[in-house]
Amino acid sequence: MRRLPPAKRAQIVAMLAEGVSLRSISRLTDTSINTVTKLLVDAGRACRDFHDQHVRSVNAERVQVDEIWSFCYAKEKNVAMAKRAPVGAGDVWTWTGIDADSKLIVSWLIGPRDGRSAYDFMMDLAGRLTRRVQLTTDGLSVYPGAVEDAFGADVDYAQLVNFYGQPENPDTRYSPAECKGAVPTPVQGDPDPAPIATSYVERHNLTMRMSIRRFTRLTNAFSKKLENHAHHVALYTVFFNFCRIHKSLRVSPAMAAGVTDVLRDAEWIVGLVDAAAPKPGPRGPYRKRPISE
Repeated sequence: MRRLPPAKRAQIVAMLAEGVSLRSISRLTDTSINTVTKLLVDAGRACRDFHDQHVRSVNAERVQVDEIWSFCYAKEKNVAMAKRAPVGAGDVWTWTGIDADSKLIVSWLIGPRDGRSAYDFMMDLAGRLTRRVQLTTDGLSVYPGAVEDAFGADVDYAQLVNFYGQPENPDTRYSPAECKGAVPTPVQGDPDPAPIATSYVERHNLTMRMSIRRFTRLTNAFSKKLENHAHHVALYTVFFNFCRIHKSLRVSPAMAAGVTDVLRDAEWIVGLVDAAAPKPGPRGPYRKRPISE
C-alpha cells in the first residue's frame, strides 16, 4: 500500500493540531480528504494510547477542572429532526484537568455532562497524580460526589461557584450570560483560599477552540462523527503537552511537569503512528484457482 512521505504526514499532523480544517488541509497539501481523515484516525489512536501510558505519576500541586461544550452532527435540540443522525449525535462535552503550574493536560474525557462522566473522569485524574493536590472545579453539582469517590479524604477541594445574569446589551443572541460574580466555596479538606480559581483551565478552553477546528462556534466545522471528534482531541492533547512551547513557560507543558526532558514535534507523532501500525504478516502460498469446466 502506498504511503505519504513522513515529511508530508508530519505537515498534515501539525496542521490538524494547529486548527486547520480537514478539507483545507486536503487542498493545501494536494492530498485526498480520505487520506487526511485516515491519518487523523491513526494519529488519534496512537496519541490516545501514548497519553494513557506516559502521562502518569504527575507531581502536581494545583489542578483545575472544567468542561467545554461542542456538538456532533447536530445540536441536542435538533437531533430529533435531523436526518440519519448517527450514534453520539448531539451535545458533546470534553472534560479536562490542567496542572495550574505546568499547564499540562493531566486527564481528559469526552462524554455527557452527567454524574457518570464526572465519576470516570475523576477516577482517571486521581490515578495519574502522585501527591495530595488542591483541586478546583466549577459549581457543577455532580463534582463533589465524584471527587469523594475518586480521591477519598486525600484532597483539598473547592468549587468556584459563578453567578450569572442578563447582560445590559439587548443584542445577546449569540452571547453567553454575563458573569456577575464568583464565590470560592471549600468543599473538602483544607484548600488554600488564594489559588481557588479556574482561570487557567478556562483559558485553555479558548486554546482548544482555536486549535481544534471542529470546536469553532457558528460555523460548519463541527464534528460529523463522535469517533473522529475523540481522535482529534487525543491528537491535540499530545501535541499541546509534548510538542508545543508554552509562551510563559518557554518549554512544553510536559517538560515543565517533569514528564519528559525532550521537546517533541509532529514527525515524532508520525513515528508513534508507524510504531502502532500492525506489522504485515507473511504472505501465504500462491494457490491457482482451478478452471471450471
